Amino acid sequence: GVVIHGNPGFFSVGLDLPELYAYDAAGFDAFWRDFMGLIRDMLLFDKPLVASITGHAPAGGCILAIGCDYRVMAEGNYKIGLNEIPVGLVVPAPIYDIYASWIGPRLAYQYLMEGKLYLPEHAREIGLVDEVVSGDAVLQTAEQKLQQYLRYNEQSWRLTKRQLKRALVHAMDSISESDMQVIQAQWWSPAIRQLLEQFAENLKKK
Repeated sequence: GVVIHGNPGFFSVGLDLPELYAYDAAGFDAFWRDFMGLIRDMLLFDKPLVASITGHAPAGGCILAIGCDYRVMAEGNYKIGLNEIPVGLVVPAPIYDIYASWIGPRLAYQYLMEGKLYLPEHAREIGLVDEVVSGDAVLQTAEQKLQQYLRYNEQSWRLTKRQLKRALVHAMDSISESDMQVIQAQWWSPAIRQLLEQFAENLKKK
């Protein structure tokens, strides 16, 4: 199995917007297809996959976390969630499906449309993360969960995971070229480019 572990304070801040902003259309298209392919590979990975969320996990960081089978998050003033809407980005329907598979359709819809980020305890309450522990215990707790999975019959565990993930994998495979064009059109619209430029400049100053 695999534990995905971040640095103290940050599990993953998501997509590198200053980098992406500089891409041309072909580069952005290639990146986005690769990123969606990564999430599909995580869903298809039929060994245990556990997230050791060491801190903030907004947007793409949250997507990496929900691609795992189990999530352990550090307690503290950290945020996790999908906040693409305030940045002006389009969240593909399959990402919503994965999100909703953990927290339910109603909350997923509401929180996604509001671009909500939430603290670890609330994330645990709604099912987005499974455990909240002290920062120095995150990795150990994640490894303990991995060892629990590894004690089960390997073939039974793998086959069951494949069945449970089948609908989500199908949703990832259902993304059409027209869906990709919608994402591209939004990314290159003048209003969003201006918003992204401001966001990228603010990030560079930090």
